[in-house]
Amino acid sequence: MKNTESLIDWDEMFEYLPGTTVELKAAPGILYQIDYYEAMLVPPIWLVNDPRPRYPHELRIVSRREVQVCELKPQAATV
Repeated sequence: MKNTESLIDWDEMFEYLPGTTVELKAAPGILYQIDYYEAMLVPPIWLVNDPRPRYPHELRIVSRREVQVCELKPQAATV
């Protein structure tokens, strides 16, 4: 049995994070946001308000949204 985790392109997955603004190379100037990246689908990238998934080579990244992994709040130390 193959390890499916080894088939995932982690670099590509982290390059095309949800919220990243992209444009289709075939339609420059029309901007989309990445909705999600589904590693087990081909093509893997789904865009907001676009009915079909896309391959990375079809897209040009315009800007990346800062993704906050967790919210940091000061907490009182308890002893």
